[in-house]
Amino acid sequence: MMNPLQPIDSRAPGAGRRLGWAAALAALLLAAIAFAAFGWAGGHARVASDIAAAQQARSAASRLAGELQKFRLLPLVLIEYPDVHDVLGGGDAATVRRMNSKLELLAERTDAAVIYLIAHDGRTIAASNWREPQSFVGQNYGFRPYFRDAMAKGGAELFALGTVSGRPGLFIARRVEEAGRTLGVIVVKVEFDRLEAEWARQPLSTFVADDHGVIIITSRDDWRFRTLAPIDAPTRAAIRAALQFGNLPLTPLPLTRDGGTWTGPAVRYREAAVAVPMAGARLYAFQPLAPAEASANATARTAILIAFILLAALLIWVFRAREKRRLQAEARHMLEIEVAARTSDLVDANRRFRAAREELAQASRLGTIGQITAGVAHEINQPVAAIRGFAENAGKFLDRGDAGKARDNLGTIVSLTERIGAIIAELRSFARRTTPTMGPVEIDPVIDGALLLVGDRIRENGVMIERVGETAGLRCIADRVRLEQILVNLLQNALDALAGRADPRIRIETAAEAEVVITVADNGPGVDPDVADNLFTPFVTGKADGLGLGLGIARDIAREFGGTLDHIASPMGGAAFRLVVRRA
Repeated sequence: MMNPLQPIDSRAPGAGRRLGWAAALAALLLAAIAFAAFGWAGGHARVASDIAAAQQARSAASRLAGELQKFRLLPLVLIEYPDVHDVLGGGDAATVRRMNSKLELLAERTDAAVIYLIAHDGRTIAASNWREPQSFVGQNYGFRPYFRDAMAKGGAELFALGTVSGRPGLFIARRVEEAGRTLGVIVVKVEFDRLEAEWARQPLSTFVADDHGVIIITSRDDWRFRTLAPIDAPTRAAIRAALQFGNLPLTPLPLTRDGGTWTGPAVRYREAAVAVPMAGARLYAFQPLAPAEASANATARTAILIAFILLAALLIWVFRAREKRRLQAEARHMLEIEVAARTSDLVDANRRFRAAREELAQASRLGTIGQITAGVAHEINQPVAAIRGFAENAGKFLDRGDAGKARDNLGTIVSLTERIGAIIAELRSFARRTTPTMGPVEIDPVIDGALLLVGDRIRENGVMIERVGETAGLRCIADRVRLEQILVNLLQNALDALAGRADPRIRIETAAEAEVVITVADNGPGVDPDVADNLFTPFVTGKADGLGLGLGIARDIAREFGGTLDHIASPMGGAAFRLVVRRA
């Protein structure tokens, strides 16, 4: 059998010259394809790395913005707190101690590093860390730019090292005034350890640089307080005078920049930068270029090999056209095998790339679950406590030989575990969207569920529950878990108010016309007139040990449903709250 690559018989006139010209042309074409393929590979690697960096930058910036928004609300809310004005206005020792305790509790529940009050002379009067050896109480921060700017402009923010703790953080300061007179400044210090740990779990390097190019929040400890470029002497002197970064050298990163590419020892990065809501700051995501280059170069080499095979096949077809059909068929068959093999390699490489991208997206979604778990923990704790109570009662019934009641309790436990499952399912779904699920919700099961969660307290206090109105088949537009949360909050408040009453009663009245109206009333002492007008204001409460947040949260949830929650006159002589939601 003739070899398909056998050279043309040199005896044929001009055959050698034609073969030489064709081979030279094929070599030039292959060189051009190789040049274009590797040029494409370099560009594709940069584009793929830029996309990955941009996605991480947007995700990280959104997460950081959410954290900042949460903590920026704290001083604005606390400014309205009466004790803050009393303390800054020269309150007595008892008021200061009460303020210290409140700040300590609030810092613990909001994850703020420190919350403290500074008088107009720069001296710290109260702080959440008042018990600690490194307490801010008594320290003078009049030299700090955030204090001076807040006193002058009403508000200021500064990322700096703590002069007492030595820990970096963002200081959010707001001026406190009363009747046109400046009393002082309230400051919330935010540390970003948890956020940095989240970023560190990503394959990219993520960090925030301030307006001077100093890296202040970062997933890499070895880059902390390095700079993107050298800082001039006057700027360095101003930073040093404010003790913003202590005596740190603020040396540049060991990288050189060429456009969007940063090059360091044995590594190159592509950058993506977005603005973040911090004065002059930007968030950067650095994606290593090597993985994308390796993938793109492999694809380019595969394309070159395919081109080489095609050119070789073309040469065979041109210069072996007169060969026997058997040789042509054999050559074509071998070519198809080679092309199929290389195409299979290319498809497999693309499949692995898509799988890796999906795994990265799934990891990001799972990481988000941890960010909101604490927000729904109290919704799970109540059914868990109820399960424990029913389980203990089931044991007692079994001891007494009352298997029927024990079985009922176990059935209730099953229902409660299903309830916990519903809450966890909501948490999972929340990780995939930004808003709760809204839809038709039956009123009856929601009321039953709320009464079940507080049933032990109802029975323990001998409270009579009156349910008024027809609820069978009645539905409203809401999210079931959050609607039940509102009713549980109202029932708990009513039970607190009825403590010690001789004839405690709670009435749950449901009415349905254009909208669904649910009224929860009690025959307790009613709402203290001193707090009635500000009942839904955060930190305003009539309870000695309360924070005054429950009703505010309940009203916010009702507004999310497009409804309202109001305090009204009770027909039973105590307190009453009316919840209005849209009818389904």
